[in-house]
Amino acid sequence: MQQFLRIGLPPALGFAILWWMYRGFAWAEIRRALDEDMRWSWMLLSLPFGVLAQVLRGLRWRQLLSPMGEHPGRLSCINAIFLSYGSSLVLPRVGELLRCGYLSRREGTRMSHAIGTVVTERVVDVVLILLLTLFTVAFQIPVFLRFMSSTGMSAATVLRGFSATGWWVTFLCGLVVIAAGVLVLRRLHAFDKSRNALQGLRDGMLSIRNVRCKTLFILYSVGIWLSYYLHFYLTFYCFSYTAPLGPAVALVAFVTGTFAVIVPTPNGAGPWHFAVKTVLMLYGVDSADGAMFVLIVHTLQTLLVAVLGVWGALSFLRKPAR
Repeated sequence: MQQFLRIGLPPALGFAILWWMYRGFAWAEIRRALDEDMRWSWMLLSLPFGVLAQVLRGLRWRQLLSPMGEHPGRLSCINAIFLSYGSSLVLPRVGELLRCGYLSRREGTRMSHAIGTVVTERVVDVVLILLLTLFTVAFQIPVFLRFMSSTGMSAATVLRGFSATGWWVTFLCGLVVIAAGVLVLRRLHAFDKSRNALQGLRDGMLSIRNVRCKTLFILYSVGIWLSYYLHFYLTFYCFSYTAPLGPAVALVAFVTGTFAVIVPTPNGAGPWHFAVKTVLMLYGVDSADGAMFVLIVHTLQTLLVAVLGVWGALSFLRKPAR
């Protein structure tokens, strides 16, 4: 049962949400959208920011490892991140352990140190996304209220428009998040049975205190999330119906999508589509257009992650370079 929850349920949930969202979808319209409606120059402009986010994450990870006497090569850290995200397309969340194993085998980095710094990274990311969420809520509530007033909508109208199936999808996503959290806690408990491993994990988690250049660490952290945001926001200009929405709406959709990918489906497939499409609809985008947007954007960005993942895997066969 535990194996099913860990391996089978996430992709099954993602597939179920996608099936529900795209049942009766006019698939023939995709080619027309790609050939006639889409502005490919904006998509091509957005892709380097997706690469930059992973590069900065690799450099930040190396900075966290340094205080513990671990000095893996820059390219090794970056390629490990590429491999991590690519492998998570196959088995969600497995990439975190895989990237630690990559450095252990290739650079001799202690697994406990690597895992500890990954935990630290996640804590830092959670703090940043919570701050970004507070900022977004504070500045978007007036905009959202003005939008509802100008369109004659009310909060009750929005909630009534949220179908019973939509509520069930939200509820199931919440259950999966809770189940994933329980599994992570059980893994950490099993890991803690080894005293040496526990000490290494503790050292890795506390490594942030001894980072040499904390300003650079902060710049890396902000740069990661700014790159993620630009990677997403620039795709708004690919379509006529999202281009006028502006950076503030993109920020709302970005934050909402970031929370949606907590549900451990491959690259957030399903929950991300549902969350971002819902936000776009709240700002006046037609349901079919919103579905087309999230399908095309997520697919192309996932292909980028897959290509980088293959590059990371192939790098394991090459000589280490610093």
